Amino acid sequence: MQEKLSIHGAWTSRWIFILAATGSAVGLGNIWKFPYITGENGGGAFVLVYLVCILLVGIPIMVSEVLIGRRGRQSPINSMKDVAVESGHTSRWSLVGWVGALAGVMIFSFYSVVAGWVLYYVAGMGNGDFIDIGSEMAGKRFESLLGDPETLLIWHSAFVVMVMAVVAGGVNKGLERATRIMMPALFVLLFILLGYSMTTGAFGQGFDFLFHFDPSQLSWNAVLVALGHSFFTLSLGMGSIMAYGSYMPKKASIGGTVLMIALLDTLVALVAGLAIFPIVFANQLDPGAGPGLMFITLPVAFGQMPGGHIFGFLFFVLIAVAAWTSAISLMEPAVAWMVEKFGIKRVPACSILGLIVWTLGIACLGSFNFMADFKIAGMNFFDLMDFATANIMLPLGGLFIALFAGWKVKQTILKNELSLQNELWFYAWYVAIRYIAPVAVAAIFALNLYNKLAS
Repeated sequence: MQEKLSIHGAWTSRWIFILAATGSAVGLGNIWKFPYITGENGGGAFVLVYLVCILLVGIPIMVSEVLIGRRGRQSPINSMKDVAVESGHTSRWSLVGWVGALAGVMIFSFYSVVAGWVLYYVAGMGNGDFIDIGSEMAGKRFESLLGDPETLLIWHSAFVVMVMAVVAGGVNKGLERATRIMMPALFVLLFILLGYSMTTGAFGQGFDFLFHFDPSQLSWNAVLVALGHSFFTLSLGMGSIMAYGSYMPKKASIGGTVLMIALLDTLVALVAGLAIFPIVFANQLDPGAGPGLMFITLPVAFGQMPGGHIFGFLFFVLIAVAAWTSAISLMEPAVAWMVEKFGIKRVPACSILGLIVWTLGIACLGSFNFMADFKIAGMNFFDLMDFATANIMLPLGGLFIALFAGWKVKQTILKNELSLQNELWFYAWYVAIRYIAPVAVAAIFALNLYNKLAS
C-alpha cells in the first residue's frame, strides 16, 4: 500500500521534524519562565516533578497530536474530521481543530507584539544604547516603548512579515529551510551565552538556584505549576504539533521522536537558566522579576559588564530566534486549512491571514497606549486574548485531543501509527491518554480559570 502524503509536502528526515517541533515548543516563555519557576519551587525537586508531569501528561498528548496529524495528512481541522470518520464517529470532531487553529491566530496577534519588543531591543543592543544604563533609565525606556504606538507598530509589522514569509515558502522551502538555519543558530547562541555566564563569578550561585534539591519548597501549588508548564511548554492544544506531524515520514517512530522533542525542550530551558541567572546574581538583580527581567533588569546587567553589550545583543538575537520558530508553528494550521479549503496557493493564504493577525496586533499593542481604557471584563485587549487562549482554548483543545485519542480513535489505527514492538509501551501510553492526561488537563483548566477569576 502506497504511503499517503500531505499535499503540503513532507519533512525530509525525522531530525528535521524533531528540530521543527522543538522550535515550536521553545519560545519566549521557555527562556525566562521555566528557569524562574524552577528556582522558586524547589530547584531540582521541582525539575523532577516537572519531568514526571511531562511523561504522564505532555508526552501522551503530544504523541496523540502527532499520531492524528500523520494519519490525516492534512490541517488539524481536516485531520481531526477524517480520523473521526475513519473511526466511525461524527465529523464534528473537526471543531477541536478549529479551536486550535483559531487559538494559534489569536496567540500570534499578541505574541508578535512582544516579539516586536525583542526586535527593538536587538536593534538597541546592537547600537550600544544600553551601555552603562541604570535600572531607572532602563525602566523608563521600556515604559516609553510601550507608550509609543508608532514604534510598536513598526516592530510588530516587521515580525509579522518575518513569520508569514517563512510560512508562505511551504514545508520544504519555508519551514524546513528556516529550521535548518534557525535551530542550530539558537543552540550556538545559547551555548555562547552559557560560556559567557561562566565568567561572571556567579555561575555556582545560578546553578544552585536552579538545581538545589529542596523538597520543602514543593507544595501542591508547585506541583500544579509543574503540571501546567508541562502542558503549555510543548505547544499542545493549538494544532501546531498536529500540523507538523502531518508532514512526518511514516517510517519515523512517533514515540521516540516525541521523547527527543521533550528532552530538547527541557534541555534548552535549563541551559537558558544557567546562561541567564549567573548574570542576574552577578549584578545583584531580582531573579523573580518576570517579564521585566528580560526587558529591564537584564539590559542593565549587560550594559554594565565588560563586553556585555555584545553578549546582550546575542541574547536578544537568541530570544528573537526562539520567538520566530514558535510563531511559525502558530500560523501553520490556519494556513494549511485555507490552502485545502479554497484551493489557493500559500502566498495569498499567508497574505490574508497575515493581514488579520496584523490588524488584531494593532489592537493588542494599543492596549498599552491609545486603547488603554478599552476594557472587557476588566481586561484590556492584550490581556483578553492572552486569557482566552491560555486559560480556555488551549486547555480545552488538549483535553478534547486526549479524549478523542483515548476514547474515540480505533485501537487498530493507534497501534498502526505508533508501531510499538512492545505492547507494554502501547498500553502505558493508552492508560495515560485515557485516564491520567484528561484528568490533569481538566485540573489545569479549572484551576487556571479559578485563579484568574479570583484575582
